[in-house]
Amino acid sequence: MLSWQVGRVKITRIVEMDLPVPVECVRQATAAELRKLAWLYPHFVSEDDSILKLSVHALLVEAPGLRLVVDTCVGNDRPREITGGEPLATPFLQHLDEAGWSRDGVDAVVCTHLHVDHVGWNTMLENGKWVPTFPKARYLIGRQEYEFWRTYDDEEQQTMLGDSIKPVFDAGLVQLVELDHVISPEIRLTPSIGHTPGHVSVMIESEGERAVITGDMTHHPCQLAHPDWMFGDSDPDAAVLTRWRLFAEWADRPTLVIGTHFAAPTAGRVVRDGAAFRLAV
Repeated sequence: MLSWQVGRVKITRIVEMDLPVPVECVRQATAAELRKLAWLYPHFVSEDDSILKLSVHALLVEAPGLRLVVDTCVGNDRPREITGGEPLATPFLQHLDEAGWSRDGVDAVVCTHLHVDHVGWNTMLENGKWVPTFPKARYLIGRQEYEFWRTYDDEEQQTMLGDSIKPVFDAGLVQLVELDHVISPEIRLTPSIGHTPGHVSVMIESEGERAVITGDMTHHPCQLAHPDWMFGDSDPDAAVLTRWRLFAEWADRPTLVIGTHFAAPTAGRVVRDGAAFRLAV
C-alpha cells in the first residue's frame, strides 16, 4: 500500500476498489484532447484512450497523538449505484489491520463531503444493525454539508444518511464542524466548495513540509490541465473557481497533493503548464 511522510505525519492509502470510468463521463475528455496531455499516461488514462483511471480509497493520517481516517469509501453490504446496485464485500478492515491500525485505535474520522463513496465505512453491519466502525472516534462532519443533505430529496442519498450517518449520530460520536476546523496542530480543514455545498479538503503541515488531501474538489488529474472540466459538481461555477484557486495556490510549491480518487501513484506536485497545470509524479 502507498504511504507518504510529511514531517512527523504519515499518510497511508487503503484501497477499497479501482474505479475505471468511461471517458464519456467527462464530456470534453476526447481522445484527441487527452493525448495532448502526455503526462496522463500510463497512470491515469488507458492506452486506448477509453478509460479514466480512478480509485476509491481511504487515507490514514497518523500525526502526533492522533490517528485520523479521511473519507471512508463505499463500505460493505450496501447496494449503491456506484457499485452497479450490488453490495461490496471487500477486505477493507483486513487492510486496515495490515497497515497497523485497529478500529478501536482511530481517534477521528473526517468525511470531506457526504457522498456515498466517502462515508460508507463510517458504519458496518453487525448482527443486522448498522453500528459505528470506529467506536472510539469523533466523526467530524461539516455543519454546512450536513444541513444541505439531511433534507435533500434523493432516495439513495437518504438511504446513505440512514445507514452511514444516523448511526454515528445515535452513538453520540458526531461533531459538526465549520469549513476551517482545526483538528490538531498539524491538520486542519480548508474550504473547497463547489462539488458539494460544504466540501472541504484536508491540509497537513509538519516540520516545514506540506500536503493536501483533495477530496472531490478534483476527481482526476486531467482537471489540472482543464479546471473547467466537470465531474458531477453540484455548483459548477463554484467548483471551477475552487480548482483554479487551489491549483494556483499549490503550484510550484513543495506541497504534496494527494488525490482522493487519483489512481496510483495517487500523489504528486502541481506545476504550472502553460495557462494551466499538470501533476508531476
